[in-house]
Parts: sequence; structure tokens; C-alpha cells
Amino acid sequence: MPKLLESLKKFSIVVADTGDIDAIARWRPQDATTNPSLLLAAAQDARYRRLLVADMDQLFVNFGAEILRHIPGRVSTEIDARLSFEEDLSVLKAKKIISLYEASGVSRERVLIKLASTWEGIRAAERLEREGIHCNMTLLFSFAQAVACADAGVTLISPFVGRIYDWHKAARKVDDIPVAEDPGVTSVTRIYNYYKKHGYATQVMGASFRKIEQILALAGCDLLTIAPDLLQKLSAIDGELVAELTVEKAKTLAIEKTPLNHSAFLWRHNEDAMAVEKLAEGIRRFDADARGIERAIGALLAGRAAA
Repeated sequence: MPKLLESLKKFSIVVADTGDIDAIARWRPQDATTNPSLLLAAAQDARYRRLLVADMDQLFVNFGAEILRHIPGRVSTEIDARLSFEEDLSVLKAKKIISLYEASGVSRERVLIKLASTWEGIRAAERLEREGIHCNMTLLFSFAQAVACADAGVTLISPFVGRIYDWHKAARKVDDIPVAEDPGVTSVTRIYNYYKKHGYATQVMGASFRKIEQILALAGCDLLTIAPDLLQKLSAIDGELVAELTVEKAKTLAIEKTPLNHSAFLWRHNEDAMAVEKLAEGIRRFDADARGIERAIGALLAGRAAA
């Protein structure tokens, strides 16, 4: 009998959710994702000090280019969280990152620019996609965000299963929520079915998992980005999966198309207290971790100068 991980790969593209290059080399996923939190941990690891440079954009590209040596697909690289509400500056930053990749010999087709799923981030992604720069919309918690991303024609979205689960678990004051009632799983399922029902090209990548049951409940989702500890668990358990999500099933559902303008997006997103709180928290956390990377680089470079 196959292991769960191998069975899962029959239905979904598996993506490594880590900045640990050795872990990526070991698991050999199709794609890999990074963010400031993951790279902060990697930047403090002696194995990767050779990749540290003073310029943050170049550092992110150094990690991304190194990751691409170990995978056949794409790497996602996040732009500065401080630009989450700056459409024009986000576009400029994304173009700089792509130019750094191309200077390193990496084609833009192998890079996804990660932007926060704010209205401004979505508009920036829409412009970038028209110029052949593909985007991965992150910090996505509400259905309104997902609808706006699809209408903008972005390449990929990353709805955060685990963080939605965390919020509802805390709100309900419980230790766990069964997977059949898991709001994070329900959210991704709803988005996937909406996209497939209406023929959107935007791919759905479930992200931020807390337990393997959440992953298995989304078998069939376009992509699933999974941390190394959960990849390890999936690779150790025997099991044959079936696809829980399919295009054929989605096509049979009665789902109304609901395009959103700016004000409708803001109102619909605002109606979801969890999404409002988690988007703001995520932006703050990514910014804090990016500043942590800057401090780590500063300390390392100061040590080199003193030596």
C-alpha cells in the first residue's frame, strides 16, 4: 500500500512550506514557498549564512535561487509587508525582485511574487500579471479576497487553513475542531468550488496546516503547501486517498458568480471578523519578522567586520 504522501500527489501538487533548503532537497516537492517568518528562521541557521547579504531583496532572491536548484517548479518570494497598502510601490518592488532573479539566471516563469491580499495588493498583482510577472496572493482569509483575486486574473492564491482554524478554536474556547466542521477546510473548499464552477484559471493552494486531517480533507485542491513536519507524517502512514475536491463535482453545484467592486470588497471582507483580524495580524507579523532578518544580518555583518 502506498504512503499517504504519495497517494496525495496523485491529486494535488505538493509544495514545501519552508525556507530550510536541506528539507526541500530531502522532500523534493514540485514547488516551494517562503515568507519572512520562514526566512527569519533560516537566516539564523549557520548552514545558510553564505546566502546573507545586506540588501533584503537580494537576500530573498539568494534563498529563492538556491531553493530552485532543488525543485523542478517555482518558488514564491514575498515583497515587503510595509507595502501591503501601496499598489504602485508593490509593482516597483516586484519588478526589482524579478530583475534580481533574472540577473541570477532564473527565469521569471519560475518565480511567484507573493503579495498580501489587500485591495491594493490585488490591484498590483493584476498589473503585474499583464506584464508576465506571476503572483501568489497570501494572507487570504475571506471569500471576498478570493473572489477579487480571481477577477484580477492572478496565478495563485494561498488561503490559510491553519490560521482560520486557530482563530475559530480560540473564539469557541475549544482544544480542537473536527475536520468535518473545520472553518479553514470549509473556506478552501468553498473557494475551490467557486473557481472551478465558473472556470477561473487562478489556482488554489491550501496553506498553513495544523494537522494531516486538514490536508487529507482537501485532497484534489490544485496545490497544497505543507511544512516539513507534516510531510514527514504523511510519508510515514500507509493509505490510499480519494480526491475530496474535483472539477467535475464543482461543476454540478449551484453557485452564483459574485464579482466585487472596491466598496463591495471592503464591505464583504469587513463582515468577516476573523478575516479582518488575521489579515492585519499577518501583515504585522511578516513585517516584524522582516525587521528581525535585518537585525540578524546587521549582527552578522558587524561580526564579520570586527573579525
